[in-house]
Amino acid sequence: MTNFDIQYLKLLRRILNEGVLVENRTGVDTIKIPSYNFEFDLSKEFPILMSKQTFYKSAIIEMLWIWQMGSNNVKELQERGVHIWDEWMVDDDGIYRIYEPNTTLYEPEKTVEVLDPLSVPVYNPDGKMKVKYDEDGNIMKAKSLIDGKNIKMAKYYGKEYAGTIGTAYGFITNRYKHIDTLIDTLKNNPNDRRMVKSLWQNEFLRTAVLPSCVWSTEWDVTSDKLNLMVHQRSCDVPLGLPFNVTQYATLLKMIAQVTDLEPGKISYSIKDAHVYVNQLKGVEEQLRRSDAYDKLLNENYADLMMLRDRLDKILSLLNNDCEEYKKFESDKKIIDIILDPSSPTLELNKDIKNFFEFDNSKDLKDVKVRNYKHMGKISFPITQ
Repeated sequence: MTNFDIQYLKLLRRILNEGVLVENRTGVDTIKIPSYNFEFDLSKEFPILMSKQTFYKSAIIEMLWIWQMGSNNVKELQERGVHIWDEWMVDDDGIYRIYEPNTTLYEPEKTVEVLDPLSVPVYNPDGKMKVKYDEDGNIMKAKSLIDGKNIKMAKYYGKEYAGTIGTAYGFITNRYKHIDTLIDTLKNNPNDRRMVKSLWQNEFLRTAVLPSCVWSTEWDVTSDKLNLMVHQRSCDVPLGLPFNVTQYATLLKMIAQVTDLEPGKISYSIKDAHVYVNQLKGVEEQLRRSDAYDKLLNENYADLMMLRDRLDKILSLLNNDCEEYKKFESDKKIIDIILDPSSPTLELNKDIKNFFEFDNSKDLKDVKVRNYKHMGKISFPITQ
């Protein structure tokens, strides 16, 4: 497996063994540790998980949406077949609706008072919000727009933010021209020690639907190698971290290419590394795969071939939607990885010399991930 897998699985085990169960704003408890740090050397490996499938095209498209397109418009992601921000999109009426994590008794007529994010001061964006009044002086109220899900809370951002995630992520990169200034500095003053790009801007936290989780990057050039330090304030380890690491490795390689530098190391710093309790089943499966890989790694070639043939026969008898099928299919993929090991690599179109010219369409024409083998998909619930 990749070095990323080794470090990632170590983090999962540490959370399960040492983590503390805590409540949080979502209504779904997490098991958390306070911090975690690791490092990747991109001259040796492209970090992408093999212990579960990473949909790297979606990850890279999202990264380009933030850092290249400078967009907060969720519909631009949807047009590219990416739906990871759908739950955080402001609705057409300017209201952002938060839903119960688990609706057992659907109440379609249930209403909640709409809160006003601008009712709290800039210096205290997490303060208690007041209700929002409509033009007639009545308290605004909102109902669920999703069949089967009860509304839990609502905030009014304004119709100008409809279809967006408010003043977060791409809104910030575009407003402060983070990429333009970074590339200019790398080309003209590569020894600068102030190449810090922050997505955490107090002025815009109130109107950010979800304040940036990966909130800061620091860039450095040493011996003609471009290095990056990433800071993440909150980390959904099963669902978000695999995307984030692959994204920032791709961003580093792209920036290195257009500034005539070699990609170096990524130092990754996490605050509040957590697993939601409704993700534990998937985490256990991923750790089972790791154990199976370690065990099968010691088997000889002939025994592995016999086991693979046996798995083929078992799979032919099972419904491919059942849990048993997925488990045995994953075991077969593990055997294939052991029999024919390879290291994933990222290949960029070398003709691209301008970061803004990398294709950001759903085809992602200028980006190829080669030799990527994985042990199968694991589905994790999204917690809003």
